[in-house]
Amino acid sequence: MIDKNYFKKVRKEFHTYALVRRDVIKHAGDALHHAKRAIFETHRGNMGEAKAKIMEAEKYILELHKKYKKYPQIHNEGSYQAAVEEIVESILFYQFANGQKLSKPKTLQVADDVFLAGLCDLPGELYRFSIKAATDKDHETVKRCVEQAQAIIGEITEFDFTKYLRTKADQARGAMHKLEIVAYELSLRGEK
Repeated sequence: MIDKNYFKKVRKEFHTYALVRRDVIKHAGDALHHAKRAIFETHRGNMGEAKAKIMEAEKYILELHKKYKKYPQIHNEGSYQAAVEEIVESILFYQFANGQKLSKPKTLQVADDVFLAGLCDLPGELYRFSIKAATDKDHETVKRCVEQAQAIIGEITEFDFTKYLRTKADQARGAMHKLEIVAYELSLRGEK
């Protein structure tokens, strides 16, 4: 015999969470979009717009926290983690561009592994930022980008990452290498 009441209860829970998950995917996707726009605006120097996009992205995540407080498993959903990781990256890049100390977001609860993944993405943005600076012959900004990336690599080298974070750390090292090439090529020009 099968306990039909038990299976009915489990089916209901699975169905309910499937609806929650769809909503999380939708709102996390919106948050991710705003975080990417924040990075884009930071690259363009539109700091007011970048800050507004960061706040909008955070708002989506905070609404998910409030709405689904009794479903902590949403924090393990890939779409949720990707959105928070992108928000972390956008905040860190915004902090860098504004000459601020890089720090964990104050308004969001961010798991350490998600924060580290976002941090590992930052050297890629620094590389892109340095390309524009090098084009403008802005040696000081290129130097700041290299120094910041070196500091990040110095910190993540202290970890023994595996799986996803290992891949992210390797990507950060690759971006660091590209940054060093930009700085080297800029130094060969001899222009100040």
